[in-house]
Amino acid sequence: MSDRPRFYLTTAIAYPNNRPGLHTLYEVIGADAIARWHRMKGDETFFLTGTDEHSVNIAQRAAELGREPRDFVDEMVGLFREAEDALLITPDRFIRTTDPDHRRASQEMVRRAHANGDVYLGTYEGWYCPNEGFRAASDLLETAGGMRCPHHPDVDLQWLTERNWFFRLSAYRDRLLAHYEAHPDWVQPEYRRNEMLAFLRSGLDDISISRETFRWGIPFPIGEDGQTAEREDGSWDPEAGVIYVWFDALINYITGAGFPDDPEAFAKWWPADLHVIGKDINRFHTIIWPAMLMSAGIELPRKVWVHGWLLASGERMSKSRGNFLDPNDVVATFGADGARYVSLREVPFDRDTEVSWDSFVRRYNADLANDFGNLVNRTVSMANRYLGGERPAPTEGRSLASAWTAAATGWTAALDLCLLHDALGALWDFVGAANKLVDAEQPWVLAKSWKAGDEAAGGRLRDVLGDLVEGCRLVALAAAPFMPGTAPRVLEQLGHAYPYDADGNGGPSLESELQWGAHAADPGRLATPEPLFPRLDIDQPAP
Repeated sequence: MSDRPRFYLTTAIAYPNNRPGLHTLYEVIGADAIARWHRMKGDETFFLTGTDEHSVNIAQRAAELGREPRDFVDEMVGLFREAEDALLITPDRFIRTTDPDHRRASQEMVRRAHANGDVYLGTYEGWYCPNEGFRAASDLLETAGGMRCPHHPDVDLQWLTERNWFFRLSAYRDRLLAHYEAHPDWVQPEYRRNEMLAFLRSGLDDISISRETFRWGIPFPIGEDGQTAEREDGSWDPEAGVIYVWFDALINYITGAGFPDDPEAFAKWWPADLHVIGKDINRFHTIIWPAMLMSAGIELPRKVWVHGWLLASGERMSKSRGNFLDPNDVVATFGADGARYVSLREVPFDRDTEVSWDSFVRRYNADLANDFGNLVNRTVSMANRYLGGERPAPTEGRSLASAWTAAATGWTAALDLCLLHDALGALWDFVGAANKLVDAEQPWVLAKSWKAGDEAAGGRLRDVLGDLVEGCRLVALAAAPFMPGTAPRVLEQLGHAYPYDADGNGGPSLESELQWGAHAADPGRLATPEPLFPRLDIDQPAP
């Protein structure tokens, strides 16, 4: 066993019923930045993301196209993988709910709940949302087009009557309330926690966990007689139906940790340190999922972070509305690092945010092209021109060193709280301070005075450029979880080696690397300046 701290984080798994939009991948970009930060800190990190493939809408879409569900979903998953690769997403496992080990984990969870007396047969009649399952009438919207799920208003609901297996969720209300009270920080932000507490206090209904008339899914492992639904030849009795998609999907988090096949791995990685999810599935993750784990005798995750939605003209971005941004277009325009940066800087990780192509372009130009890119380019160019490429050492105790201490403190605190936008904001406050130093000290004036024989000006020039080089090094490293492709390029221009692997593993503790002057004594020369972020035309239309 490693003596390094371990960190296990997950995202919700996406429906691959169509090609992904940037709004779908926003969560994964944020989680990837958190995973990279932990790897660079030296934590033994396991990052899980993937796809939820057994939903009704996938089967329906495949049927519309005259294709088998597995064939269709394989193609869609390929599009997700390609988009995530383009965005430099580096999961330790990309899980699919069609994976064989996930089938075994899901069936084992059903068996445990049944053995605990929490699964029983009943009949359910009501509205069924293909994306979410059965919904109470009080949770639905009545529109001119009929009843609608508030989270999927463009999806037609079905009125179904089925004999299903139910999970005794109502039995866990008091235990869940006690857990919320004992662990006040386990659902964050706090207002999301309060929403779930209000829901809990209003009472819980039991939930259906099987579909009787549906075949695209994981076979339900228990027959109507309470015995196994597995036949002697290893096949499953189709009359038993399949596991309800949400019950199946939630289990991916423990499948990825090794349940039930690898007890040693499961003991190492579970409980998850962080689930990152969207606000529309808060109830599933902070009420249904913990109740499932309690029933199975499994420890609960340590924290659930609930982010908001990307909005366009006040509405949630979605492929069905056509108001979404294609991640391939975003990467083609901004580059992978630019796409990651504008997504996580422009969209706070704790609430809904209105975004647009224009807002992304303005953010990219202001923060990356003008502020940081220009700072690095000016610093490297001036040090090459005035010092002959020699890398000057930073000073101690001057204003920029103090500004870095404040920025690093804010950056760390924000990352600890999953406030990714605030972490970047702290770094860019420091970038602003570094640019102000350039304007205040005017190295070109100091260089002219030095050339004219003023040795004091030469010493001041060396100090200013040494501080600027160090500031660029520190920002590049601190921003590396967000912009992993940029950091090696910056450090190369500064004459420093980049010590981390492509996914953030393998290097020294980031905490030590982010100390002001950590490499002041190292020899090195500056390289040729290379533009990092070409400025974009503000009037350039979205692709």
